[in-house]
Amino acid sequence: MGNRGESVRTLKIFNFKVEMAEQLNALTQRYQEETGVQIELDTCGGGCDYSAELKTRFNSGDKPDLFFVAGYTDLDLWQEYLEDLSDEPWAEEIQELARPGIIKNGQIYGMPLAMEGWGFIYNKALFRKAGIETAPVTLSGLRAAAERLQAAGITPFENGYAEWWVLGNHLLNTAFALQPDPEKFIEEAGSGSARLTGNETFEAWLDLIDLTLEYGQEAPLQTDYYTQVVHFADGQAAMMQQGSWTQLQLDKLAPDLDIGFLPMPVNDDGVRMDKLQIGVANYWGVLKSSAMKEEAKAFLRWLASSGAGRKFVVDARLIPALKDMSVPEGQLGPLAADIMSYMKEGKTLPWLWQRYPGYEATTSQMSVQMQAYIGGQIRREKLLAEFQRIWDTARSFVHYPPA
Repeated sequence: MGNRGESVRTLKIFNFKVEMAEQLNALTQRYQEETGVQIELDTCGGGCDYSAELKTRFNSGDKPDLFFVAGYTDLDLWQEYLEDLSDEPWAEEIQELARPGIIKNGQIYGMPLAMEGWGFIYNKALFRKAGIETAPVTLSGLRAAAERLQAAGITPFENGYAEWWVLGNHLLNTAFALQPDPEKFIEEAGSGSARLTGNETFEAWLDLIDLTLEYGQEAPLQTDYYTQVVHFADGQAAMMQQGSWTQLQLDKLAPDLDIGFLPMPVNDDGVRMDKLQIGVANYWGVLKSSAMKEEAKAFLRWLASSGAGRKFVVDARLIPALKDMSVPEGQLGPLAADIMSYMKEGKTLPWLWQRYPGYEATTSQMSVQMQAYIGGQIRREKLLAEFQRIWDTARSFVHYPPA
């Protein structure tokens, strides 16, 4: 597993999730103790742009041996640097929802870190205090709940709209994921044969944004992720748009918080709206040219099969993306329990921003326009026209085939 007879070499891991840095550090320490392989773990945290930092490291020659890619268009970007992992023993165990994003030409280029999902996380105790007995799954139901919460002196929404990814990745994804055929719509919008302007679902999606603003806290554009989570944990609001990754912070801030997920409805089609957006944020990738690639692959095999790997999944509150990595029910917290329940029932919506032309450049530019809309600087028509302009520009760079 390591070349113990030779001079010590170091396996370099570049981590993108600051919230699991403590747990990943404990895992790598355990691996070092068991194998003698030295590991240098570096976490991109505190507002760090992981994608930009990873590109900087590659350009400078400081390439990590193990790093994360997001799949789909991000896989296109990094594929030439990635080892083919199709023959690894865990490859056949990847959950079906997690497979498409990391497969190209029939080859698997990464191991999914975890399944994740998001929606409106809600405080069940505050809902009960407001007399709300049924969790809303439609837009009118969500409005009725917001009205009852406000009447009870409770702020309905804590909106973290200072964060571009909350807007450009997650909130915006709802408008794409609720299209009648989301994947087809992405392809057609990417080729220019479908438009974001004049789209019924986008118009309805703006009704959802307006609802969160009408019943949200003051200054949402000044509320960052950490402030949002802290305020929600303190009971300052009944709902926040966030994901399963917040469980670790919430456990520390308010370990007895009674919480769950609500969908993000844009209309009153209860069957269509009662779904959560579930996917894989990032995959472990192995640097193909690395002198340590065999050690890197061995680390992933150990992570996927060992008791220490399962302990890491539980400690970091990660929802397993490998079918044979079972975790005792209830050990991951209520948010993971809801995600797994929605997955089991097939009530899922896809993550799509990784398929946009231009990927992060596109989402970040669209988030800027969303912040202008939230701040009252532009109206609906202008927002959607700006979205269309951004996609038209991105398409010219990625050379989509003509419509």
